[in-house]
Amino acid sequence: MTNQQPQDPTAQSVPDSADSPFQISQYDDHRRPLQRAVKFGTIALVVLTVVSLAIWGTTRGLPGVWGVLIGAAVGGGFVLLTALSVLVTANSNVTTTGAVVLGSWLLKIVILVIVLAVIKDMTFYDNVALFVTVVIALLAVLLTEVWGVITSRVTYVG
Repeated sequence: MTNQQPQDPTAQSVPDSADSPFQISQYDDHRRPLQRAVKFGTIALVVLTVVSLAIWGTTRGLPGVWGVLIGAAVGGGFVLLTALSVLVTANSNVTTTGAVVLGSWLLKIVILVIVLAVIKDMTFYDNVALFVTVVIALLAVLLTEVWGVITSRVTYVG
């Protein structure tokens, strides 16, 4: 009588050795939490943008719509691009990942300062809609990314 463990339906045998007891599962991918973070963050940003467009568009008109679009791009884009830069460099060394993340942050801050300087005296957007959308987008995307990471099922060997 053999003692066999139930098999994970998503598992694949390791190709190096047919007799190996180790199997590769979808949960072995170290990028999985980052992928889920980007996915959940993007979904949250889209939902927030649609809801904000409906609210600010009906209450403030076209300036409210522009405020929401700029705010969602600034607030949500800032956080999502950070997660994307970490995901893109997930298979590289720590130095490369750190340099890309730091460089992307510096680039985003420069772009943010330029955008805010250009639109500061313009009146085509609603200031309140912009501010509220930026704050809510930052929080919503960040919280959903955290949720995506902490609820990920990954293989842990301790």
